[in-house]
Amino acid sequence: MRLNKGAFYNCSGLKSVTIPDSVTSIGDYAFCSCTSLTSVTIRNGVTRIGESAFSDCKSLTSVKIGNGVTSIGDYAFSGCKSLTSITIPDNVTSIGEYALYYCTSLTSVKIGNGVTSIGEYTFYNCMSLTSVTIGNGVTSIGDYAFCSCMSLTSVTIGNNVTSIGEDAFSGCYKLIEVKNLSKLNVTEGSGDY
Repeated sequence: MRLNKGAFYNCSGLKSVTIPDSVTSIGDYAFCSCTSLTSVTIRNGVTRIGESAFSDCKSLTSVKIGNGVTSIGDYAFSGCKSLTSITIPDNVTSIGEYALYYCTSLTSVKIGNGVTSIGEYTFYNCMSLTSVTIGNGVTSIGDYAFCSCMSLTSVTIGNNVTSIGEDAFSGCYKLIEVKNLSKLNVTEGSGDY
């Protein structure tokens, strides 16, 4: 079973959702603009969270992502301005572009070791984010991935990152510590941090 595109789009009175094991895919825009939604639990049967699946759920504070999820689509949680923390499980291999764009209350992120790439603008303007640990599975960090994360003070780069994109950490005015950067083989023109 799958939740098709826009299945609960703009259901402004919806407050809580538990997606059962029988669901394997959350379609694009499935819960987009559910402005009263505060909590989401995604069980282990789900393998894919679609594009903009929960975007602009402005009251969303709690998300539990099951271990079955392997991909998080572009804009999946963008504009979730009340979300304070999120854990990306180890089975996730890709986090799409703009996935957590403008999550302005997000303070902590745990990125599992299965993730191989962080897309462009993924955490752009997450202005409350203070620290980030990037797992050892990640090989590339996209352009503007953490741009304008103005509260970010500490970043730990995974051992296998070989590419950091253009302006990936620009505008991170409080950033004082970057761990493991010396292990990164950066050549001229390969990107900024």
